Amino acid sequence: MPVSVSVLSSVALKSLKWPDPTITNYFSSRLSYVWQILVARKFSQGFSFQLMPTYIHRNLVATELDPNDLYALGAGGRLKLTKRISLNAEYYYVLNPKTYMSQQFYNPLSVGVDIETGGHVFQLFFSNSVGTIEKQFIGETTGQWKKGDIHFGFNISRVFTLKKHQNPQNY
Repeated sequence: MPVSVSVLSSVALKSLKWPDPTITNYFSSRLSYVWQILVARKFSQGFSFQLMPTYIHRNLVATELDPNDLYALGAGGRLKLTKRISLNAEYYYVLNPKTYMSQQFYNPLSVGVDIETGGHVFQLFFSNSVGTIEKQFIGETTGQWKKGDIHFGFNISRVFTLKKHQNPQNY
C-alpha cells in the first residue's frame, strides 16, 4: 500500500502539586488528551515522510485567555544515510493564534540521528522543546532555535524476544 494511516490517542496526567492549594482542584483538571492521524509514506528504501494533523485538549490552562484546544499540523521525515544510520526531522506548526496565550510559545523542531547496532537503536536528537509527550512539545515549547534554546536528548531501545524465530533471516 502506498500510504499507511494510523490513529494515535493518549491521555496525560499532570502529577505536580497544585501551585495554589486554596482553590478547589479537581482530578479532571490534571488531564489532557491528544489525538493524531499519522499519514506516512515510504518513497524509497532510504526516504520516508509523514504528516500528523493533531488535536490537543487541556482540561486546565493557565488563564482564561489560553485556549483549552490546540490544533497543529506536524511533518516528519527519515533519510537513511547508511544501512544502520538515519537522519530524522520533525516539525509542528500550531494553528491556534499565539497572541492569546499567557506565555509565548513556539513551534517545535527536532532533528536527530538513529544509529542501529544490531540489537539496539541509539537515538540522538536536538530540539527547541524540553517536553517528551505531545501535549508538552507541541503546545508548550518555549525555546527558539535562533536564540540558542537547543536541548539534547537521547533514547536507547532494545528488542527482546521470548520465542526464537523460525526463520532468522527474516528477523
